[in-house]
Amino acid sequence: MVTGGAGFVGSHLCERLLQDGYRVTCLDNFLTGTPDNLAHLLDDPAFSCLRTDLTEYVHVPGDVDVILHFASPASPIDYLRLPIQTLKVGAIGTWHTLGLAKEKDARFLLASTSEVYGDPQVHPQPESYWGHVNPVGPRGVYDEAKRYAEALTTAYRSSEGVDTAIVRIFNTYGPRMRPDDGRAIPTFIRQALAGEPLTVAGDGSQTRSVCYVDDTVTGILGLAFSDHPGPVNIGNPDERSVLRIAEDVIAATGSRSTIEFVDRPVDDPGVRRPDTTLAEQVLSWKPQVDWQEGLSTTVDWFRTLADSEPWQGPPRQ
Repeated sequence: MVTGGAGFVGSHLCERLLQDGYRVTCLDNFLTGTPDNLAHLLDDPAFSCLRTDLTEYVHVPGDVDVILHFASPASPIDYLRLPIQTLKVGAIGTWHTLGLAKEKDARFLLASTSEVYGDPQVHPQPESYWGHVNPVGPRGVYDEAKRYAEALTTAYRSSEGVDTAIVRIFNTYGPRMRPDDGRAIPTFIRQALAGEPLTVAGDGSQTRSVCYVDDTVTGILGLAFSDHPGPVNIGNPDERSVLRIAEDVIAATGSRSTIEFVDRPVDDPGVRRPDTTLAEQVLSWKPQVDWQEGLSTTVDWFRTLADSEPWQGPPRQ
């Protein structure tokens, strides 16, 4: 079972699991995900999709072996627009889904995030780092929802005996990202393909470590089908500045776009790079897709999207 399975990473998880021979049930309320991400899977008899609000009620008939909990707005433009929904799915949605895992005797994997580290004072970030998060800043609705979800998951493991795992996902990119989701890479690609200036926050010296979605999915499933409780960082240690990312996008698209510097968002992390030693040791996992290859594939997908019907955004509720 994949909650948030109509989202960017969730849809890739559903696809990979089906390819590997599993029966998959997707739960999503399509608040930020889109059924379009799943359209190519709907004819597979091993796949089903249920429109479900996890904060209301969660029930799935039959046996469930593994639950991958990915339901949550994940980009700043979404969680700033939907702060209460973000907090509720991180708290109530996680509680309901953990309850289902207990009922079904299923392994439960929580999709947490590198944002639990906040604007880090330790670099790179190991799983042992507790983070530097502003709970009352605008990003707190997402950061603290995920930190609470980690605490709740740990409590269900220690007090209820649920088999749980926590994965901390660092910046991921690839096909099926929404052009308007506000994150740097899809924004830069959309702007470059349209010939618009690329809007780089601050002076662009802040860093990100970006991992191609196929590698992220491999790491997530490696943890899901292990017996390790986590937390485990999954991300690419290849750190680069936001300005460099923008310049690379211009080169990959062949655009004549310029770069325009804009104000940095409040509490925007200055650095981000995972320490992936644990993932290498316990999962034998390392990212395989290099930046230029992943960026080229992603740009090609965005070109195809731009040639089709204009993106209308997720359904509003």
